Parts: sequence; C-alpha cells; structure tokens
Amino acid sequence: MLPPELPPLPALTRAEAELIDRYLEAVDLLGRINPARGGDTYRGLRAAQALVGKAVALRDALALMHRRGETELHTATLARALRVLDGERRTARVILPPGSGS
Repeated sequence: MLPPELPPLPALTRAEAELIDRYLEAVDLLGRINPARGGDTYRGLRAAQALVGKAVALRDALALMHRRGETELHTATLARALRVLDGERRTARVILPPGSGS
C-alpha cells in the first residue's frame, strides 16, 4: 500500500523557497538544542555550532528577498509550504513539552 500523496507545494519564488529551507534547517537544530527535550550536551553543542552557519544562511535568504524587492512575506503561502514540508512537527520540537502537572 502506498502512503498518502502529499499536497503539492505552493508556487514560491526561488528566494521564498530558500527562506523556507533555511528556516526549517535552523528549526531542526533548535529542536536538537532544546534542553527540555533531553539528549546529551555534546549533541546540543554540535547543533549549536551548526546553527551559527544556518542563521547566516537564513539571514542571507531574507537579504536576497529584500534586495529583489520581495519586501512582504506572503504568510498564507509560506505557511502552506511549511505544512507540506512537515513544519508543524519540526517546530513542535522547539517549544516546551506539556507540563507534568506538578
């Protein structure tokens, strides 16, 4: 049985696609660093070191959009792209897990 087909990615400019990709890479690293999610310090350290480069790439993607005259973020379109690319699960790793009730 084949897995369900994902909805198509919305039409994005090349710069918007770059922004989404760089954003999700940074989010993935932040999820690995999140101290409330467990793991070991070495894993967090490696993710933090990699985050520096990903933050620069994210900044560069936004700067490129700005230089090209793409001054507004089309949030509905970008949110759809994030959902197609599993952004909800990936960003959930950055927030605090539910409390234990104590």
